[in-house]
Amino acid sequence: MKKGILLLLFILCSVGLARAQEEIKMNTSESLIKWTGSNLFKFNKHHGTVNFKSGVILKDKDSLSGGRFEIDMNSIINTDGKYNEMLVWHLKNEDFFNVEKYPNAKLEITGIKYSDSINLDIEANLTIKNITEPIAYKAILKHDKGKLVMTTKFIIDRTRWKVNYESKSLLSSLKDDTISDAIEFEVTVVAKNEKL
Repeated sequence: MKKGILLLLFILCSVGLARAQEEIKMNTSESLIKWTGSNLFKFNKHHGTVNFKSGVILKDKDSLSGGRFEIDMNSIINTDGKYNEMLVWHLKNEDFFNVEKYPNAKLEITGIKYSDSINLDIEANLTIKNITEPIAYKAILKHDKGKLVMTTKFIIDRTRWKVNYESKSLLSSLKDDTISDAIEFEVTVVAKNEKL
């Protein structure tokens, strides 16, 4: 009898928690990831974009509580006008992201802390090439013309996801064209505006 009551309480609590979290669907056509890569000494930089495939922001009562996003790695483009086709082909092949084998990357927000009404400290898991690593970054949350807009800038060390081509950590000597391990991202997520 006690086991039955405990099981019922557990189910009711689980249902209550599930209802408490609302999913806000992102607008993939207005959301975007901008990337910047460079050689080690920053003599030569490249930048471009990659698109979101899908995503939701999770809301718990009046606050954001998490999110899940899928990134279409086949959508990588270069926008600086230098070596466009060759560079994109190189980024997509086995030297870098191997998009034929790993067509999607994922970001799952695991924790959000509010510094104030617009400044957020975010913890997340980023999956690239089926390797998942934790990251942390700051974001700004705004409401703009009926839309919720979350923006952030952060840097990752690509070697944590086994993107090792021309990495300084693997070379016996450094050259001018040694590629930096750092990739810079500027991310904009747009969703339907909610009262938060």
